Amino acid sequence: MAVDYAKVGLKVGLEIHQQLNVNSKLFCSCPPELFKEEPEITFLRRLRPTQSELGQIDPAAYFEFQKGVKILYEASRASACLVEMDEEPPHPLNMDAVEVVLTASLMMNMQPVDEVHVMRKTVIDGSNTTGFQRTCIIALDGWIKVGEKTIPIQAASLEEDAARKTGTQDEGKTICYRIDRLGIPLIEVATAPVIYSPMEAQEVAFAIGRILRDTGKVMRGLGTIRQDLNVSLPNGALIEIKGVQELELISTVVEYEVQRQLGLISVKEELAKRGVKAEALKQDFMDVSSVFKATSCKVIRKALDKNQKAMAVKLSGFAGLLKRELMPNFRVGTELSDRAKFWGRVGGIFHTDEMPNYGITVEEVEALRKAVGANEADAVVFVADTAENVLDALRAVVERAQEAVNGVPAETRTAKDDATTRYMRPRPGAARMYPETDIPATTITEELVETI
Repeated sequence: MAVDYAKVGLKVGLEIHQQLNVNSKLFCSCPPELFKEEPEITFLRRLRPTQSELGQIDPAAYFEFQKGVKILYEASRASACLVEMDEEPPHPLNMDAVEVVLTASLMMNMQPVDEVHVMRKTVIDGSNTTGFQRTCIIALDGWIKVGEKTIPIQAASLEEDAARKTGTQDEGKTICYRIDRLGIPLIEVATAPVIYSPMEAQEVAFAIGRILRDTGKVMRGLGTIRQDLNVSLPNGALIEIKGVQELELISTVVEYEVQRQLGLISVKEELAKRGVKAEALKQDFMDVSSVFKATSCKVIRKALDKNQKAMAVKLSGFAGLLKRELMPNFRVGTELSDRAKFWGRVGGIFHTDEMPNYGITVEEVEALRKAVGANEADAVVFVADTAENVLDALRAVVERAQEAVNGVPAETRTAKDDATTRYMRPRPGAARMYPETDIPATTITEELVETI
């Protein structure tokens, strides 16, 4: 798909994160090492969102809380202590890590701050035992040259890495994390959104990565660097894409995101032509278990044999749109499915745009349409699982369909290995950040800057 990126108004900003190669973690003396053996310590937690100083709750944090999951943490005494377990206050800031970030900042023509103030960034997906990530700005307002273009560097920060996810238990209701990686120092470099093509984004990321390597104090290898992309179109939305691991994927991730947004804009235009309004999409859910009582569909058969439910909802005016491809191997129906998976904890959804299929017959599709009162212009989405999961999944489907009427919803997405992305959570708001009260400010002296 050939796209004139200047014409569509593409803007990209980068956030480059890389682990620092220093002797200890950011807020304790534990070595920055991972362990592969069985854990010596495990403990179970459930994290809850807290209000900001203005009494607000961050929407991304509330989203994670609504999942209702528990977190099982695993630890080894060789690589974690009471600080990582959130049973002891953090120790003073690791000054070796501060000096590495200062070094990289000066190489990017940045201005060091006078005092380093640690902040808490609310994160309750389980990756931090505290329910927040500690982060602090080290320098501001720099620039680098990439070819003939000057790229403004907005900030260089120092933050702690997260725990690493190792799996799930109890059908996804318990998430397992190892806290060996938690607290390893990271540098974060944020550019201004002045990147206007996919390849330019990749070139800027390469230039920043080369500067970081030139410090001689960053770790190398898969998993030590993470590139986050902020991608926006004037008629679309600002989308934060997290966790692009490989440099060579950046341009393709941006290309695909542009295709996805342009596709969603075309869906909005088509829905407008059809006269579909968001308020016409109702959360009217119908138990259709009887329609599939003799089904050959293995997924539905398995659910019904466990006395679970098959339920459906009509999406007025959506017929044919759910199978529309937005980017390679990614359709509008995938957007709805991703929401259903996250909110409803289900394996996925079925919809009539892809029927008959998966062992579902023409007769069952006709009976399904009749049960929910759908005509030829409507699509029907149906799910089989526990009653609670099905209802949560279908609510998410209707909400995502309502958003499609208005265009592209702003959200945070996760990059996959094939350069496509999936829904991760809502975009975080200003209520996400608040001061860290356990760590005093650290002065950056003129002598320290001059020495570096």
